[in-house]
Amino acid sequence: MNSKLPLVSIKNVSAGYNGNPVLTDVNLDIYPYDFIGVIGPNGGGKTTLSKVLLGILKPIRGQVLFPSGRLNIGYLPQVSQIDHAFPITIREVVLSGSLSGQSWWKPVSGKLREKADRLIAQMGLDGLEDRPIGELSGGQLQRALLARAIINDPQLLVLDEPDTFVDRNFEGELYQLLEKLNESMAIFLISHDIGTISSIVKTIACVNGILHYHPSNVLTAEMLQVYNCPIDLITHGQIPHRVLKKH
Repeated sequence: MNSKLPLVSIKNVSAGYNGNPVLTDVNLDIYPYDFIGVIGPNGGGKTTLSKVLLGILKPIRGQVLFPSGRLNIGYLPQVSQIDHAFPITIREVVLSGSLSGQSWWKPVSGKLREKADRLIAQMGLDGLEDRPIGELSGGQLQRALLARAIINDPQLLVLDEPDTFVDRNFEGELYQLLEKLNESMAIFLISHDIGTISSIVKTIACVNGILHYHPSNVLTAEMLQVYNCPIDLITHGQIPHRVLKKH
């Protein structure tokens, strides 16, 4: 058992929209350096859970507590939520992740600008710093948003299906980068592809109206049935996996 205080403690939370719950009686503790893979069917409440965690959505019942004190959270949303027509460059997107509580017109320090450019290069976008986001592919925009999410060195990084629009050339690099980031932060990764992420996450949460926490990264078909988590395993290349029968 982890003896440290959790970064976040979700206690008996029910949440939804217009008074209609999508999630019921959810309990989950997230500790420093956790790497939780969150799986479940479409409409099961994965994104709703992330909104509760981020403070975007107020629970109908229950509490979200921060026992370790104020928490710095980085967030990578789904690319489909981003307005591609907004007149902003890659560098400005990345720098916007450091502007919490600040004004857009406040001068950016040279040190921060250098950090943004290093992250942009790390994401394979070197030379595109001044390109408008409307000219980017989905994968390029996803890379820029990941750099934005980590520029403030968060204690917890929340990612909502980051592999949806990532090109295959960057997919392996993305997972390697997340493993490296996990050395300095906890990660809460929502994904539809458990066959891929099972090689990097430490534990798994199955979300389908309720939440079942599985304290390892190995699932069997029987476990998914018990957890009422009807998903398919998708695998790529040489990534370790288990092949599950349809159920």
